[in-house]
Amino acid sequence: MLYPKRFSQFTKEHPDTLAALLCGVLLFLGWLTLHLGWLGLALLLLPAAYVIGGYESAREGLTTLIKEKELDVDLLMIVAAVGAAALGLWRREYYLIIDGAILILIFAISGALEGYAMQRTEKSIRSLMSLTPDTARVLHQGEEATVPISHLKVGDEIVVKPGELIPTDGMIVSGYSTINQAAITGESLPVEKTIGDEVFAGTINGYGALQLKVHKPAASSLIQRVIRLVEQAQTEAPPSQEFIERFERGYARVIVIAGVLLATLPPFLWGWEWETTIYRALTFLVVASPCALMAAIMPTLLSGIANGARQGILFKNGAQLEKIGKVRAIAFDKTGTLTTGQLQVSQVIATGNYSLDDVLKAAAALESSSEHPIGEAIVQAASNLTWVRAVEVQAIPGQGIIGTANNQGVIVGNMAFVQQYVTQMSEELLAKAQHWQQEGNTVVWVAQAGSRKEEYEITGMIAIADMLRPEAATTIARLREVGVEEIVMITGDNQRTAESVAQAVGIDLVYAELLPEDKLDVIRSLQKKYQTVAMVGDGINDAPALAQASVGIAMGAVGSDVALETADIVLMADRLEKIATAMQLGKRSHSVVKQNIVIALGFIALLLVGNFLGNINLPIGVIGHEGSTVLVTLSGLRLLK
Repeated sequence: MLYPKRFSQFTKEHPDTLAALLCGVLLFLGWLTLHLGWLGLALLLLPAAYVIGGYESAREGLTTLIKEKELDVDLLMIVAAVGAAALGLWRREYYLIIDGAILILIFAISGALEGYAMQRTEKSIRSLMSLTPDTARVLHQGEEATVPISHLKVGDEIVVKPGELIPTDGMIVSGYSTINQAAITGESLPVEKTIGDEVFAGTINGYGALQLKVHKPAASSLIQRVIRLVEQAQTEAPPSQEFIERFERGYARVIVIAGVLLATLPPFLWGWEWETTIYRALTFLVVASPCALMAAIMPTLLSGIANGARQGILFKNGAQLEKIGKVRAIAFDKTGTLTTGQLQVSQVIATGNYSLDDVLKAAAALESSSEHPIGEAIVQAASNLTWVRAVEVQAIPGQGIIGTANNQGVIVGNMAFVQQYVTQMSEELLAKAQHWQQEGNTVVWVAQAGSRKEEYEITGMIAIADMLRPEAATTIARLREVGVEEIVMITGDNQRTAESVAQAVGIDLVYAELLPEDKLDVIRSLQKKYQTVAMVGDGINDAPALAQASVGIAMGAVGSDVALETADIVLMADRLEKIATAMQLGKRSHSVVKQNIVIALGFIALLLVGNFLGNINLPIGVIGHEGSTVLVTLSGLRLLK
């Protein structure tokens, strides 16, 4: 029972291969019986080879002819093969039937090889669909229950044990572990995750047990969005492929007209025999067909898409892979793109007898009662210290916070707020605060009650900043190396902070304090000058600019849903250096496509010359024609490496 089951699965997954195998067997048996003189049996076996090997091509060719009123290469091949068989029966030269059957066989083998090549090309991407398990362990009233992924609801809590695949996107509510995110983001090393961190479906849990809270429907998980985008990419033809397809239709008409003229004029003009004329015309139909030209582009671009997916670069379609290699200017958003988008304590200064730890503990005691991002950054910085939460805490929005910690009054806030309670600020501290601000930091002052409780003294200052991505500067330098002529920053942040970040990463031109529509205008002005312009962003306010840009690039992990849907390329690991990798991949794809087109046209030219000089027969023409098709297909697969 096992072998019939396997055979059934093989026929379902590889129908082209099965047709080619059966065609080959019938052709061999037909040749053998013809050689033995069993003409009747041969004339049964060889037509069967024609039907089995050529059925799919005939069906596609006739469908195109009837529905679209167009000729294609499939129909040309069938006409050539049937013409050879008819000529063989007419002249009783039955080897011509063998020639036609060889044409059908090689065409069938070529189709099977191209199908295999395309499967190889898409394999890296389609494997995403098998990354998520079918079920999840849901925790309900302390009891675990296994439910299908489709039944999960927002708010459900699920348990993931060490070594298991994470079934859906979720926030960690209990536990600590390392997560292998390579399949989703392309990161080579596992990432540490703890309470409050987001994890993604399809990633692998490390050594720790985790309890997750589902915060979005399973269908909206990052991996499901990736799969939908990949499916869309596989169905959309890039401009170059659409041009080749339009060219093929006109070219096929020319070939048919030329074939008819070659089959009728030579006997009158040069006195050729009709049999020789028709045979040459049939060979012409074969060698002039643009099969290799048709295979020059899509296998290459799909290979590039698969290569990018393995590195955490998701191209939504082949057109974007083509365009990214031609980018001459690129615009970066600041927050969440060149920076991490998460505030952190960058520097701390203590005054008098106070230590740096004293400053952080006093500030954290108050800020632990606040939900402000600046407060969260301070609490995070003091997480390894011991402090007691302040009491009698009062927050003044936009200014600061005041309270009592360890029976001592504490004030944390901006300079204007703290000045209301402090009688004196040193010139040295004021100069340092100004310097920090010029570097793009937000300065938080910390003051505590002195010996007289109604008076406060400065304890120190804390600099808060949206930290630069460590790879930002090297990415900018690398982009210039790969040929980008203009790199700019466009941000809604203030001019001083924007210029500070731009200077740190090596960007010369800054557009700051922009609204979303202003960013759009900047992209349009760049396009007028450089034509092909890329935009890199992550937020909702970047979506219009991402849509306007020739190539929109979104940060996948931190990016908003709107940005991810609008962008053309998604960086799954939020690693900026992958932009240069994507551009190199685009340039290489363009180069391989050009090479393939030259190979395809070169083979057609050589075969046509050989046919007119009378130096090739139909089988040799078929081998040269189909061989060139397989060659350019395999050439395109080079991009998988």
